[in-house]
Amino acid sequence: MLDAPSPNDLAPFWMPFTANRQFKSAPRMLTGAKGMHYTTQDGRQVIDGTAGLWCCNAGHGDPRIVKAIQDQAAELDYAPAFQMGHPKAFELASRLATMMPGDLDHVFFTNSGSESVDTALKIALAYHRANGEASRTRLIGRERGYHGVGFGGISVGGIVNNRRFFGSLLAGVDHMRHTHLPEQNAFSRGQPEHGAELADDLERLVALHGGETIAAVIVEPMAGSTGVLMPPKGYLERLRAICDKHGILLIFDEVITGFGRLGSSFACEHFGVQPDIVTTAKGLTSGTVPMGAVMVRKHIYDAFMHGPETAIELFHGYTYSAHPLACNAALATLDVYRDDQLFERSAEMAPYWEEAVHSLKGLPHVIDLRNMGLIAGIELEPIPGQPTKRAFEAFLKCYEKGVMTRTTGDIIALSPPLIIEKSHIDQIFETIADVLKTID
Repeated sequence: MLDAPSPNDLAPFWMPFTANRQFKSAPRMLTGAKGMHYTTQDGRQVIDGTAGLWCCNAGHGDPRIVKAIQDQAAELDYAPAFQMGHPKAFELASRLATMMPGDLDHVFFTNSGSESVDTALKIALAYHRANGEASRTRLIGRERGYHGVGFGGISVGGIVNNRRFFGSLLAGVDHMRHTHLPEQNAFSRGQPEHGAELADDLERLVALHGGETIAAVIVEPMAGSTGVLMPPKGYLERLRAICDKHGILLIFDEVITGFGRLGSSFACEHFGVQPDIVTTAKGLTSGTVPMGAVMVRKHIYDAFMHGPETAIELFHGYTYSAHPLACNAALATLDVYRDDQLFERSAEMAPYWEEAVHSLKGLPHVIDLRNMGLIAGIELEPIPGQPTKRAFEAFLKCYEKGVMTRTTGDIIALSPPLIIEKSHIDQIFETIADVLKTID
């Protein structure tokens, strides 16, 4: 829509993860979206280099998903998930179970990645209690990890600013080292060569706390929001082996990596490593309706299925768990992924994407480039005493030139919709290159 009317007052909306004062002094308003592009308030087309917030994997405004949401709203707008059900919830759970490797065949529905993480942590703790190991109460995260913004998620997360303002958080949480080794792995293509031994840091925490006290380890198989950090070759395999050795559940946070982002359905399939629990959201509905899901292995679900048949097995859930609109949006999204072969397309486009990413090597301020599937991290040298300023300036200038990027610290992160064409890739990286040549 050209020249859409402006809101008459920007003050009441406290914007999330946003420099509110900066934004409200020079707003960047989006009024429409279709395919690979957003439409701005002044009618410009901006190519979406970030799939919204890592979520719009099928692009924007796909008519099949739109119709599914419209039809569901007219047929059944809401149904409670406590002691009641509706067919689409069971159909979606079955569809997801068939997509997962191994026996990850039970699904608990949530409304976001943050809720998925908190749900997974609660299931892990409750599982050990149900299994007769109530001493397993510790949760292990990783430095620089991002697991949403619930109290559980920020407790196991390792991004400092997400934690520092909110008190002592959950007790009994510790953190492994992160996997970023720029001195050895700078400008890696795909998985870095060095760093598998970093998984052994879990053994340090086992020795410190006792393995019998640890319920679960949660990691992003590929860390996204912290700045696109790849798992070194052999790292995830070693982490799996250590968890098996000590009876610890391994949780993969696949809120970003799920649904084709790496060219496979999920990262656990891509890397060939079987977790015990997988958290998802974002691409599940291609960002159209808020929804998340937690997939667990059969033996975890079965551990709860004891006692009287009329007794509630897990005292957990949300008003909007398995919301009918979300379920039908997700079913339509899975159909689009299948019918348009978007996961396969992601894998096919990845080599071209990789070459475009690494074409930026040698440009001003670029100190590292990282990529996997249709994800990229462009790390810029920070301005002394002004961290994040250089990347934010690049973000603003790219937006002015018609390309949407995302920044985290001094890293430009990219994760476009899986419908991307080579011409879109060219436009994104030519624009970034031009911007990098002009910023201080």
